[in-house]
Amino acid sequence: MAKGASISGFPEWLPSERVVEQRVIDTLRRVFELNGFIGIETRAVETGASLLKKGETSKEIYLLSRLQEVGHESDTPIEERIGLHFDLTVPLSRYVVEHSGDLAFPFKRWQIQKVWRGERPQEGRFREFVQADIDVIGQGDLPDHYEVELPLVMVSALEELRAFGLPKATVHANNRKLSEGFYRGLGLTDIEGVLREIDKLDKIGADEVAKLLVETCGATEAQARACLELAGLTAADGSELAAKFDALCDAHGIAKDSEAYALASQGLATLAMIVDEAAAIRPGSVIADLKIARGLDYYTGSVYETFLDGAASLGSICSGGRYDNLASQGSRKYPGVGLSIGLSRLVSYMLHTAGAHASRVSPAAVLVAVWNEDDRPAANRIAAQLRARGIATDVAPTAAKLGKQIKYADKLGIPYVWFPGQEGAGDEVKNIVTGEQTAAESTSWEPDTVVARQTVEI
Repeated sequence: MAKGASISGFPEWLPSERVVEQRVIDTLRRVFELNGFIGIETRAVETGASLLKKGETSKEIYLLSRLQEVGHESDTPIEERIGLHFDLTVPLSRYVVEHSGDLAFPFKRWQIQKVWRGERPQEGRFREFVQADIDVIGQGDLPDHYEVELPLVMVSALEELRAFGLPKATVHANNRKLSEGFYRGLGLTDIEGVLREIDKLDKIGADEVAKLLVETCGATEAQARACLELAGLTAADGSELAAKFDALCDAHGIAKDSEAYALASQGLATLAMIVDEAAAIRPGSVIADLKIARGLDYYTGSVYETFLDGAASLGSICSGGRYDNLASQGSRKYPGVGLSIGLSRLVSYMLHTAGAHASRVSPAAVLVAVWNEDDRPAANRIAAQLRARGIATDVAPTAAKLGKQIKYADKLGIPYVWFPGQEGAGDEVKNIVTGEQTAAESTSWEPDTVVARQTVEI
């Protein structure tokens, strides 16, 4: 990222860094579309009423005002004002309701777009950043099998990025119904509060979370410790998960015939299905991890966080879950399940930790030299012929000394310099990587595909 950026949290990638970002975007889009997801783009702004649906994020919203309105914003309720979207899920829910008559359900969409969030900028976290989302939205209902499909698609996409230096990714999954049933079985009632505090485990540790559960959620010391015991459960298959969960319920007196256990069992069954079916397709890609809480209160079922091997300090790089009540139209609901990659954060990691870099900056494979400005039309014709054949080509900006034109191409990483023929002589092209120079015709010459390809390397 450019060192001289004067507004913190608003990254501006250098050209070589932008190449890496674009390759990541291209890779994700290809994998998403390979799995049948349809691309959309939504407007950058939403009403305050829509943005406030996420509750916890209300303090992070950037509201917009025209210059002549500055100082009078308080006259208009926040719900009626316009703000920049801070994620892509709220815009999607609004988009689905508004265009439901034109969409085929279940609606599978991918979306890669900038979002804005007024949080404190820090390493790898920005105020303006790109998110890459996939969601499936149903009309009335949505089968549980999509709760397996989405994490597998994301793992597949992240696996493709390992060629650019990204470590192996593993999805950690939980289910809100399982957690809620267990908490209610303990006698707790502030379920959303407990989930928000459990979501802080990795940031502040178990002792601090236990203290918060007592102070803010009305838990006893014993209830708080039981919540932490649940959060400590992990499993690689459904039977292991069920055995561990039942043992914990027995230890804390949660009866098998109680309503709380019945609710937890629904979540347990879905989570076990996710882990087992994912293991059958991509072993080890999805594990049950009951500390995954996702503090946002609109999730109603499965929740996911994704971590990279050996990158604990980075935290989760892809998260999401099932939501049944975010979008509705009268009595009709549009339940959904989705996952989101913080793409800018991921690219920052790839650039500065994994060592990803572009093989060259310019997409051009050829620079056509210009002997003098009178010859520029001839150079332009050669460039046009090469471009017509799909060969990315640039023309030297000035008729400088030949050495300077070659240096210009080298600085941009352009591997070939084309020398137009003079006084009846034929054209020649020079590979400035190997130094080889050969005769060439702009209507038939082909570059070496390996040399000409603009790639991301580590």
